[in-house]
Amino acid sequence: MSLITDLSKSRYCKGFQCPKMLWLDHFKPEEAENVLSETVMENGNLVGDLARSYFGEYSLVDFSYDKSEMTAKTQKFIDAGAENIAEAAFMTDGLYCAVDILHKNGDGWDIVEVKSSTHLTDIYIEDMSFQYYVLKNCGINVKRVFNMHLNAFYVKSGELDLKGLFKMEDCTEQAAANYDRVAETIGAIRDYISVEAEPERDIDTYCEKPYECAYKKYCGRHLPEHSVFDLAGMQAKTKYKHYHNGIVSYEDLLANAKQIKLSAKHRRQMEAILNNAPDEVDKPKINEFLGTLTYPLYHLDFETYQQPVPEFDGISPYQQIPFQYSLHIEHEDGTLEHREFLAKEGTDPRRALAEQLVNDIPKGVCSLAFNMSFEKTVIKRLAETFPDLADALMDIHGNMHDLMIPFKEQSYYSAAMQGSYSIKYVLPALYPDDPELDYHNLEGVHNGSEASAAFAEMTSHTPEEIAEIRANLLKYCGLDTYAMVKVLRKLKEAVR
Repeated sequence: MSLITDLSKSRYCKGFQCPKMLWLDHFKPEEAENVLSETVMENGNLVGDLARSYFGEYSLVDFSYDKSEMTAKTQKFIDAGAENIAEAAFMTDGLYCAVDILHKNGDGWDIVEVKSSTHLTDIYIEDMSFQYYVLKNCGINVKRVFNMHLNAFYVKSGELDLKGLFKMEDCTEQAAANYDRVAETIGAIRDYISVEAEPERDIDTYCEKPYECAYKKYCGRHLPEHSVFDLAGMQAKTKYKHYHNGIVSYEDLLANAKQIKLSAKHRRQMEAILNNAPDEVDKPKINEFLGTLTYPLYHLDFETYQQPVPEFDGISPYQQIPFQYSLHIEHEDGTLEHREFLAKEGTDPRRALAEQLVNDIPKGVCSLAFNMSFEKTVIKRLAETFPDLADALMDIHGNMHDLMIPFKEQSYYSAAMQGSYSIKYVLPALYPDDPELDYHNLEGVHNGSEASAAFAEMTSHTPEEIAEIRANLLKYCGLDTYAMVKVLRKLKEAVR
């Protein structure tokens, strides 16, 4: 059998989403873009390793590129009476899967699929259905099929409690009901990927879900420069509906505006780009916003990270943990002061951050954030965690204003913002080609995701590397608040 038609559970799930992904993996892998998050993969490994101890002692089938070695070792553990086997490997008719935990249940076995998410999804059901199919065809008496995932409501208090951290959901009925359909899907995938000529397959929602496809750009190379997929805020399923109805370009969309009930914001986005329109400024609305601000003005931005397995008391899986902030204090005459906080790596950063924050921002002053809902959520949670600081923290919370409002309400509108009011679109639209405000010119940390990963992984580095990472984090977060200063100045210039 050709290698391309062999299916592991990951290849099966990819083929279930879109079989052309498997064909392209084999024949045109150079067209793939990197859409895999290293952080997500590392979280999956961390959670998977921890989950192995859920039922107590276990036997581990070590990874080998020779799958027959893994299946042989699995059988050896079964014959030896093992109660729990991690990475239990099975293979039949070119189908292969490694079960995260194979748990003994009377005269049979339970399949336990471990996920680092906090909920069950349809693709997880498909994953387990494939495993059920393979094990049944290997002669294994499968009693139950479970999805084990993190419990979003677990709060760490003292020693880690695996029974509280993980939630088990019984998916036996779904996996068994899918048996025949899995067999049909396997056949359909194999038929599709066994041809040498590139198969025809149009783009659709499976390019986005359940996972973003690495070949999305390649398969969408026929799209015009400005298409329905560039519209900000429109649901993906609506975009694909218009696309399949032949309404693709901005010209198509505007020509069918009444028929498809095009929103005023989307119409404005397209007309501004097609007409190369100058920036539009609603001076009364912007003046109204500026009138709500008082000086000195405290530009604030937090950086946070998440732990799938909470390390600190009072933390739940994937709870946002603030570890850094930047504060640009702008006086009425335009002079600036800068203050910042970056927690020591490997420590619970919350108390130290909260204490310095209330020292840096006096009561009663006006603070400013871009999309303040995030900053206010962080502050409110800190206030709940540290009651002795709650009064000062909630004063900051109550006196915060949102720099995003003039752009969200389109009081200041630029075609270059592409219909978005995210600061990552607003800033380059207001200051095109300004190297001082270009995040790409930073070293090591260029966005929030990279900042989170850098802090989370810092303890694994040498002291010299840690010093460099800390410097990069400070520069990145400092640029976030300096960018806010510059955005506000542009608003002031616009209404003079």
